Amino acid sequence: MDPTDLARIQFATTSIYHFVFVPITIGLAFLVAVLHTKWYRSGKEDHKRLTRFFGHLLLINIAVGVVTGLVQEFQFGTNWSAYSRFVGDVFGAPLAMEGLAAFFLESTFVGLWVFGWNVLPRRVHLATIWLVAVGASLSAAFIMAANSWMQHPVGYTTNAQTGRPELSSIGDLFTNPVFVWGYIHVLLASLLTGAVLMLAVSAWQLRRRENSGLFRGSAKLAIIVLLPVSVLALGVGSHLGVVEAEYQPMKISAAEAQWETCQPCSFSLFQIRGGRNDETPTQLLEVPHLLSVLATGTWNGQVEGLNELQAADVQQYGEGNYVPNVFVQYWSMRVMAYLGSLLVLVGLWGAWLLYRRKLTESRLFLAVATWAVLAPVLMNTAGWMLTENGRQPWLVQGLMKTADGVSTSVSTTELAISLAALVVVYLLLGIAYVFLMLRYARRGLELDHAEEEPGRDPRTPAITY
Repeated sequence: MDPTDLARIQFATTSIYHFVFVPITIGLAFLVAVLHTKWYRSGKEDHKRLTRFFGHLLLINIAVGVVTGLVQEFQFGTNWSAYSRFVGDVFGAPLAMEGLAAFFLESTFVGLWVFGWNVLPRRVHLATIWLVAVGASLSAAFIMAANSWMQHPVGYTTNAQTGRPELSSIGDLFTNPVFVWGYIHVLLASLLTGAVLMLAVSAWQLRRRENSGLFRGSAKLAIIVLLPVSVLALGVGSHLGVVEAEYQPMKISAAEAQWETCQPCSFSLFQIRGGRNDETPTQLLEVPHLLSVLATGTWNGQVEGLNELQAADVQQYGEGNYVPNVFVQYWSMRVMAYLGSLLVLVGLWGAWLLYRRKLTESRLFLAVATWAVLAPVLMNTAGWMLTENGRQPWLVQGLMKTADGVSTSVSTTELAISLAALVVVYLLLGIAYVFLMLRYARRGLELDHAEEEPGRDPRTPAITY
């Protein structure tokens, strides 16, 4: 492999790994804030214990997410220095906002929330967890703004002397249609992920028949969030496809393996073979007009084929292969869509059981809900691969190719060694993460420290570690 391939694999490894924790953190922070609000209003110790129970899971995700996110950002300077120099006058602004505003907000108030039990006034303590949720959401907003600029560059002018883009309108950056719909989609996917995690943990606890009353409440909250959010996520994702088809038609055509222009266009639910050198895969279970609807928002819309788009790009940008990996695009899109649809069904099933007051009695649903925790992780990963792989061979659409952004001073050997080291470290970190999540998810609801110490005045403030 050449240095570009190794640099891409390394960044893909860190990005995919990091993105496992981002949606969990955003979604779970919101749900923990809701639980904390419930305790604040009721004053019941059981609600406090439930808040702290899921708070432990949130803190594990924040810790691992911070570590993996920092490693990812350092690669801009080590492996992608040419890219950093080229886009620094644009890309640096949202990254600086993320670090100075969102990350600072999130990290500061998560510390106050952790150490503020029985110390801060209850109203102030409640505000800290809501600010954690806001900070996590803002962090995603700034990162998505930067990434969306790579998908559809806006709000910049090109410096005549350096030939590099410079930010001219911060407003255009945050009203970029790709950002607006992409960010809404990420928030919905995050809420869905947090709800499924809470439902899975609650379902496992309900199968043990311990604290069934409290965990039924957390399962109910998860289902109430899951059902509408999963439906909205599918709708927003569909509209995002229309937006991306306007600015990145190659990405959408590759997601359907559509080599020739069609009108109207069918959507294949499944195909055999297909890829860069296979333009005639065997498509099974085609849905008439569905691709036209997904790509154009109209019943008989036209979708340009990969061959026509390739010829147009060669004429505009010069010789080269502008078709992304079709196999990855095709199956990433379907994994994301099919798992998203499956979670809608899980939400409907759970809502029906809640309505009939048989949630805790359905052993089959509780088992399915427990294993459903894997679905949003795979779904989010597939969505991220669909977005980033579909941009290739561009690093910044129409402005800079991936091969031109890699650091020229980093050798193949150095990239291979650092990649191997990262894989080993991330594997160990992943094992530790799974161990901690399982350990804390399987624990019962603990009593507050003040309750566990006979004779101690619970009103006495104390910071515990």
